[in-house]
Amino acid sequence: MLPLDEGAPEFSEAMRAALYQLSQDREFWIRSIYPRLIVDASDEFRFRKESSAPSGFIEWKSGERLVESARRTLLAGAKSYVEPGRHFVNKHGRFAHRYLDQILMGQTAPGSYIITAYAPPNAGVTLSASAGRSSMGLPEVGIASVRDVSQAVVKAVQATVEALEHYRSSGSLSGFDSGVSEGISYEMTNALLGIAENSDGADISVDWDPTVPGPSALDSRFELRGSDVEPLNKAAVKLAAGEDSQITTVIGRVHLLAKKLAGSPGVFGIEMLAAGRTKKVRVRLSDEEEYHEAVRAHEEDLALQVSGRLEKEGNLSWLYDANVLRTLGPISGYAKQHRGGSIKGQIELFAEQRSESDS
Repeated sequence: MLPLDEGAPEFSEAMRAALYQLSQDREFWIRSIYPRLIVDASDEFRFRKESSAPSGFIEWKSGERLVESARRTLLAGAKSYVEPGRHFVNKHGRFAHRYLDQILMGQTAPGSYIITAYAPPNAGVTLSASAGRSSMGLPEVGIASVRDVSQAVVKAVQATVEALEHYRSSGSLSGFDSGVSEGISYEMTNALLGIAENSDGADISVDWDPTVPGPSALDSRFELRGSDVEPLNKAAVKLAAGEDSQITTVIGRVHLLAKKLAGSPGVFGIEMLAAGRTKKVRVRLSDEEEYHEAVRAHEEDLALQVSGRLEKEGNLSWLYDANVLRTLGPISGYAKQHRGGSIKGQIELFAEQRSESDS
């Protein structure tokens, strides 16, 4: 406890005792106290992932994946603040990135691997690029508080975790559909999938800064399991497909990368890993951020799972409005595991197609 009343007769002695106690635990000061002193009032998000690595460490690629998944969680929740939706693609992306621009990333904590995000509750996020302040310096209509957007993030995470709990007890994905109005989306399920994947357990927790009254209707800690990957993957495919669209999911090796144009989501080629003759599909992404995942899969020779609207044009098969669902692991091990049979969930492309050109 740090004394606050400088006029109290015991202030000097109490402050001296408090500082001495802090000086005995350098790690606690560096990781817990000091970050809160150098930033303004902040709501604190923590994304934790259990790892088989020594305490406080994580495999490099898993660490990168956790950072990216934490980022996507914040972006997905921010988009739901503007308007709930099953699949945002690039919708509300600029607003979500303006929210992210207000957030600081803190040091990882000891123990399990933890990513910390500090969101200042009193800061503002413009709803449009033209919104701002009036000539009197007062906020104009069209500015959302960071605290309100952060609450939307937590609301969306809570709804998604509740849908997961419903799936565990019933085996039904209906909770994901009914929770769209509460913030569940393709983007959020895919983000949480990345946190749960390859983990021995993970969780997201939030501490609301006491200077602004916190919400009473929201939970503050959400647990995820490695076994949640399968239902989250199924839910992501379902939400990306929409209610009426015919969406196809494919698994394969990235064999071709087209040069990404500025402002374009990107195009790449994927070669199926199903047994039998080779099949190749061109993928036109709906989200430009996912192009980097395709590049990584190509460079590291990883199997990739992609969903989109399948169409055939001449000798080429295309997946339009496609999304990268997840990276499945090294091609060598994955292909050996499924050699001699079809891959579970892999679709059979056009049966009459005998060969395809790479050009």
